[in-house]
Amino acid sequence: MKSIHSFFLLCLFILIQQIVLAGGSFAEQVQTPDRTKLQAQNLLRSALEAMGGEVKIRALKIIQFEGIGHIFAVEQSERPEGPWIVNYLQISEIRDLLNQRVRTTTRLRNSQITQWVETTQIVADGIAAAERAGKFFPATFLQAETATQNLALAPERILIDALESTDVRLEKDIQMQSVRQKVVKFTWHKIPVTIYLNSDTNLPTAVETINTSPYDHFWTIWGDYPVKTYYTYWTLEKGGIRYPHQWDVERINMPYSSFTITKMEIDKTLESKDFIIPDDVKQKFAVLPKPVKIDEIPLGRPDRPAKEIAPGVVKLSGRWDVAFVKQTDGIVIIEAPISSGYSAKVLEEAKKRFPDAKVKAVITTSDAFPHLGGVREYAARGIPIYGLDLNRPILERLLSASYASIPDLLQNSSRRTNFKIISNKTILGDGSNRLELYPIRTETGERMMMIYFPEHKLLYASDLVQKSQKGGFFMQQYLSEVIQAAKRENLEVNNVFAMHTDLTPWAELTNDVEMQINGK
Repeated sequence: MKSIHSFFLLCLFILIQQIVLAGGSFAEQVQTPDRTKLQAQNLLRSALEAMGGEVKIRALKIIQFEGIGHIFAVEQSERPEGPWIVNYLQISEIRDLLNQRVRTTTRLRNSQITQWVETTQIVADGIAAAERAGKFFPATFLQAETATQNLALAPERILIDALESTDVRLEKDIQMQSVRQKVVKFTWHKIPVTIYLNSDTNLPTAVETINTSPYDHFWTIWGDYPVKTYYTYWTLEKGGIRYPHQWDVERINMPYSSFTITKMEIDKTLESKDFIIPDDVKQKFAVLPKPVKIDEIPLGRPDRPAKEIAPGVVKLSGRWDVAFVKQTDGIVIIEAPISSGYSAKVLEEAKKRFPDAKVKAVITTSDAFPHLGGVREYAARGIPIYGLDLNRPILERLLSASYASIPDLLQNSSRRTNFKIISNKTILGDGSNRLELYPIRTETGERMMMIYFPEHKLLYASDLVQKSQKGGFFMQQYLSEVIQAAKRENLEVNNVFAMHTDLTPWAELTNDVEMQINGK
């Protein structure tokens, strides 16, 4: 036995030598939680030193900057892959780091807002207020929470927050921007945060959070989704502080916004008026109703009750509308908007209205986020989903999204999605409510479908027919395209309805387009 024991010790000695020669030790090879925490903290201190020193960063009181940028409307542009509709911004901001207050003045302009619109938002002491054209009014709880998060995860604060976190840890290195990045992770207020530190400079390359947006019409559909901010254009500031002057943001791994600082000042004296919120605005903010999660939005709208627009065809209005079509073998639902929870309410309504009929299909006609936000509920229940061929990638992406933090019915389902992909004219059902599905295939309607009811000479136009608040229609280009598509398919149309439009005579569309062409 002694010889065997000696042989074991010899093997163990050789193994240790091999590890040491490889550049490590047992302690380095087996990473305990305490050790990865210590390594992460040392790395964060090196990053703070690269930014000018931990003492200087902690001593920052006031940061003021001006800048220009843009936000892409990725949620409702002509196609998910871009190019996207652009909102242009001019921003000036004051951050009172000692008192956790922020004042942001934003000037916005886009293709629909032809003149700069300026709004100032103040968040102080948990209260959010806004001012426009000299008038103050309460902002929302969500704006206050967003401002608090932005302050905590800003370049001047995030390294300190990570350093002081109880769960900070070092993860495996990765390659980003062709450079090896050190990866530090921690949790801020239940939000997972990842910091990527350039291994050559120790400066932050990017910060990523895993967000949920249960109150946001556009982003709640993505469940737990990544938001990554890249920091570039580092500049030496007063007192030896280094600060990134360009921030580029990705959401769900797609470009979302870019912002460039054009002027920056550190620890400038504040003016007494900078963070004043009138008392009456504070009082109004205190009694604001609590925000409603998108999943909890009531079905329909009391001011616009459901209407039967043709025998067996019921349009249910809401922030985004749906329609029920009664066929001989079941119900077809047009559109699956907003969220899984909202779709569950739609399905309950279908059962109440048509208790003896099953839901045989749902049709989603557009790639805009709110249009398809509830499609996961139908997938989880095995209901066939009719969607445009060009929209299959975004539909599959949505159906594979993680909802671990806010589980819906699909999150824990292993059911295979029953896709019915539409590439050309497709007939759905028979009888008086037979439907014909057509890809629109026009410029702005490239990712949309229209639905024709031949027996009723009725057309559903997805998003291409919208009434304007000023009267008439929004975007005559849209109208001209749906007219063009109907003509191409030889459809005889008397009336039209759409996601945001009630039953409307077809002649109104053609007249409006003629007026636009003739300059009237």
